[in-house]
Amino acid sequence: MPIVTSTELFKKAYDGGYAIGAFNINNMEIVQGITDAAAELKSPVILQASQGARKYANSVYLVKLVEAASELHPELPIVLHLDHGADFETCKDCIDNGFTSVMIDYSGHPFAENIEVSRKVAEYAHAHGVVVEAELGTLAGQEDAVSVEADKAFYTHPEEVEEFVEKTGVDSLAIAIGTSHGAYKFKPGTKPQLRLDILDEVAKRLPGFPIVLHGSSSVPQEYVKIINENGGKLVDAIGVPEDQLREAARRAVCKINIDSDLRLGMTAGIRKHFVEHPDHFDPRQYLGDGRANVKAIVEHKIKDVLGSDNKI
Repeated sequence: MPIVTSTELFKKAYDGGYAIGAFNINNMEIVQGITDAAAELKSPVILQASQGARKYANSVYLVKLVEAASELHPELPIVLHLDHGADFETCKDCIDNGFTSVMIDYSGHPFAENIEVSRKVAEYAHAHGVVVEAELGTLAGQEDAVSVEADKAFYTHPEEVEEFVEKTGVDSLAIAIGTSHGAYKFKPGTKPQLRLDILDEVAKRLPGFPIVLHGSSSVPQEYVKIINENGGKLVDAIGVPEDQLREAARRAVCKINIDSDLRLGMTAGIRKHFVEHPDHFDPRQYLGDGRANVKAIVEHKIKDVLGSDNKI
């Protein structure tokens, strides 16, 4: 199966009360771990590349890796998505070079500018058979090039969503309801709580329209523990409760972004391997352990959080 757009996948997810995992990719092992898990569980999947990933690996490598995964798993619907495209030029470059979906993130700009740039991206993307995600509201936290202080973040205003979608023509909308980028999402001692009331109001105003959640890693403490026991120093790393993400997936959320959890799993596997095998120096050995953790994390997300297993 060639790399696909998310249009039909989102329609099925919305109607079926589940979400599709959008997992960030940076190298071959991460692509392999994600797609092997998705193929075994018969789950559609979105592989997304951030600005940092494109700078690190080069877009050409990332596109070819995803194409290879699609060739190896011909039954698996795979979307190749640009995560947090900063401007029209970045989105255009990805559209012109094999991506089937792009996100234009102009959420940090005034509402009118966000509309103007998002519409420009949507017009170009649609002319080339590519779908577009945009964002209203701003998430706190840090991940790659995205960095927002907590006091600069703000929830999505539901009263803006209809005008925004109508004037831009985008295909999905990322909203801010309390998720946060990175592994240090919340202050210690706090109980993270998603604003599902905002989600429901947005869904009421945009019936049938696919909603996206960014910053949705749960920061599994078993991997934090492994990292810290093997030379790491992650203090107060806290994520989004998975039960709340599952509830969001039952509603209007069709795409849930997960990045930090994969990084934690990869790092935990590598750190543990180095401590247990100090004589090893073959990257295939320690990267293989990291890849196994990535696969296990994705399997768990698909079955227990997203609900997207057995959907192909």
